[in-house]
Amino acid sequence: MDDKVKEVLLITQEECAEVTQAISKVFRFGFDDCWPRGEDWVPTNKERLEEEVGDLLCMIDIMVENGIISDENLNKARNNKRQKLKTWSSIFK
Repeated sequence: MDDKVKEVLLITQEECAEVTQAISKVFRFGFDDCWPRGEDWVPTNKERLEEEVGDLLCMIDIMVENGIISDENLNKARNNKRQKLKTWSSIFK
């Protein structure tokens, strides 16, 4: 594994952690809350979540572009997960 691949994976790992933190803030305080309060403009928890998910999607694109992961296998996994969720969760009901 070369240094470029390591860097891409490390940044992706960091983005995953930031998505996790943004989701935690939504659970704790709701989508519309923001921090720090009293500032002129601070993004809401929803806006922060959108930003972090966007950052993660960017890193996923970069992994595909650099051949770290396969777009074909990624799409297969995405479709498999959707089918599992249709069976085991109430998301699609």
